[in-house]
Amino acid sequence: MSDTVTQTDVPTATTIDRDTLLGLFRTMLKIRLFEQRVAKEFRTGEIPGFVHMYVGEEAVAAGVCANLEHDDYVTSTHRGHGHCIAKGCDLRAMMAEIYGREDGLCKGRGGSMHIADFSRGMLGANAIVGGGIALATGAGLASSVRSSGQVAVAFFGDGAANQGVLHESLNLAAIWKLPVLYVCENNGFAESTPAAYATSVPDVAGRAVAYGIPGVVADGADVREVYSAARAAVERGRAGEGPTLLEVKTYRFMGHFEGDPDRYRDDEDRRATRERDALAKLRGELLDDGVTEEELEAMRAELEAAVSDAVEFARRSPFPDPADLDRFVYPEPVEAA
Repeated sequence: MSDTVTQTDVPTATTIDRDTLLGLFRTMLKIRLFEQRVAKEFRTGEIPGFVHMYVGEEAVAAGVCANLEHDDYVTSTHRGHGHCIAKGCDLRAMMAEIYGREDGLCKGRGGSMHIADFSRGMLGANAIVGGGIALATGAGLASSVRSSGQVAVAFFGDGAANQGVLHESLNLAAIWKLPVLYVCENNGFAESTPAAYATSVPDVAGRAVAYGIPGVVADGADVREVYSAARAAVERGRAGEGPTLLEVKTYRFMGHFEGDPDRYRDDEDRRATRERDALAKLRGELLDDGVTEEELEAMRAELEAAVSDAVEFARRSPFPDPADLDRFVYPEPVEAA
């Protein structure tokens, strides 16, 4: 882990047991298979709107969310399927939402970019760049006021790192020592704009020094590193020591959205980065540690079946009734006792 931008030393976990690593691999593989199937089905025209694939970034969501409790909070981005899965959202209800169906997590009203599941602490994916940052800060404030012990995680991209709301949120979270983990998923491009062109510093995490909080850089090709960095930050938040800015250097294997010709990226850079696939790296480590090919293939078959089941569930689910267009916009009326 880079220490060039660390304002405060953050302890990291030195060992991760095999069961935890298997759990991380399972989550990453589930995300990969889900996203690959969504991309495939999107091309048939059945899925409305746009979808933004998380393929290649699985180690970030898996490594961070493995350190969270059921009732901890997460806010996401337009590229939010991986965060939802890592936080434990139901695959069937997720797929139905992506298909815009009534049995979806948001009754088909949100679609791919606005999935939410409050029962899992998933406060929502968000199509607004940086839109979830202040929401996670508010969730952290609520946790602090209630002394509930919950932490909040705000996932955002390198483009959102230049939004004013991040700096306002970091300042308040630092002043009030809020239990918030700010995770910048720096995949090098804000849609098609290179981070090196639009960001004044080589590491977004370096900005943490202005707020007197830890700023840590982790390698998104190494889920162990992400998990360890997130674990230290979550423990810091729960202990009442305040927020952490964690930047994970990662890479999306696909275009900004499904159908993006992706001509703004260099072929050699794309090839070299794909060779550092975190999922393949962890698979190799597990095999070296005694996990068998048969075990991993059985896991893949199980998850592929679950994803296929989710697709069929979504297809069977009805579309929302246009007569209910304004339903869920306001709270349902409650009769006086």
